[in-house]
Amino acid sequence: MSINIWHPFTQHGLGEPIPEIARAEGAALYRADGTRIIDAISSWWVQTHGHCHPAIVGAIQEQSARLDQMIFAGWTHEPARKLADGLSEFLPDSLQHIFFSDSGSTAVEVALKMALGYWHNRGEARQKILVMEHSYHGDTIGAMSVGARGVFNQAYAPLLFDVGTIAFPEAGAEQRALDQLEAYCSDKDHRPAALIVEPLVLGAGGMKIYSSFILKQMADICRKHDVLFIADEVMTGWGRTGTVFACEQASVEPDIMCMAKGLTGGIIPLAVTAATDAIYQAHYSQDRAQMFFHSSSFTANPIACAAANANLAIWRDEPVQQRIDAIIASHRAFSDRLADRSAVSGLRQCGTILAFEFDDGAGGYMSSLGPELLRFFRDRNILLRPLGNTVYIMPPYCIDGEDLNSVYGVIEQAVDHFGNR
Repeated sequence: MSINIWHPFTQHGLGEPIPEIARAEGAALYRADGTRIIDAISSWWVQTHGHCHPAIVGAIQEQSARLDQMIFAGWTHEPARKLADGLSEFLPDSLQHIFFSDSGSTAVEVALKMALGYWHNRGEARQKILVMEHSYHGDTIGAMSVGARGVFNQAYAPLLFDVGTIAFPEAGAEQRALDQLEAYCSDKDHRPAALIVEPLVLGAGGMKIYSSFILKQMADICRKHDVLFIADEVMTGWGRTGTVFACEQASVEPDIMCMAKGLTGGIIPLAVTAATDAIYQAHYSQDRAQMFFHSSSFTANPIACAAANANLAIWRDEPVQQRIDAIIASHRAFSDRLADRSAVSGLRQCGTILAFEFDDGAGGYMSSLGPELLRFFRDRNILLRPLGNTVYIMPPYCIDGEDLNSVYGVIEQAVDHFGNR
């Protein structure tokens, strides 16, 4: 019997080729025959410093020979303690407690359970979670529940819980979202438990960007009405928006923050949900029934923690911010080249993320143009994975000018090809 691999977000019925990668280094992937592919989306938004960074690889090798895995319920280890101390240099002072998990989705699940547990243990009946239109927070049940309803999760609708949704703060119509949030939060009979947002950029929802001013306004409304504010920094964290965390640009200190992806430099899975002391204290008791009931077998895996510690050292010791700033400047110059192209709409940038739409008359994630664009880029040895008719670039910070120009050049070829049909 042969076993076939079922790939994520892949419709195998279309018969699309699935290239095999043999190795990776820096901003590139390599096939067995030596073909070099520029990784322009950081291998699904996870790579920050580049593939196989020697410092992270070395930390993984060293740690795996010393302590590979152990139970974290009631036990601890040095890599986890070191990571907690290291994160204190990057997180707001108000986020004094971290809880480990193993992916962005589980970090969000943990955040939702923390928020609901907070109100439950305080004896307040608050179950409503508020979300933003077009948001995406993962593919587990709780994470899907707080994401946009549609093709991603329509088959699983019976499993999802109800939420309150505010509009995406489109430029020129931001007040609608703020008014809706204010209305939800000021309803004394049905006061919500928390608002969860992707700060500044909605990723899978189409790389939709909104301002730091609106992010600050939303956080202020939540604070005014004693509604918890959850920042999902799984994608936006670790430099993607130009600062280590997107919330920094709005001077926002969330009650709960989720991080994953770039936490280990994108080399190995690890996630953290950081919370204020108030959230922690609501679960701190002599009553065992009020403990926080969440875990997984690989919580705070020592090897993953060692990789994360190496990532923090890179941020401290290497010119990471300079690399980010160089990408930001390159994107701006490329935007100027695209600005007058009639086939391009919605051109936008936030930090190292640059995105735009092809005007195909339909749009959205299920746009028929998506697979054609994917094939076009793949055939030219560029890893870009459009979100339907939305093309975006999100490269690792080690990418050089030559590779960036190659990516830009292929995108311009796509604009010429698909814009003239």
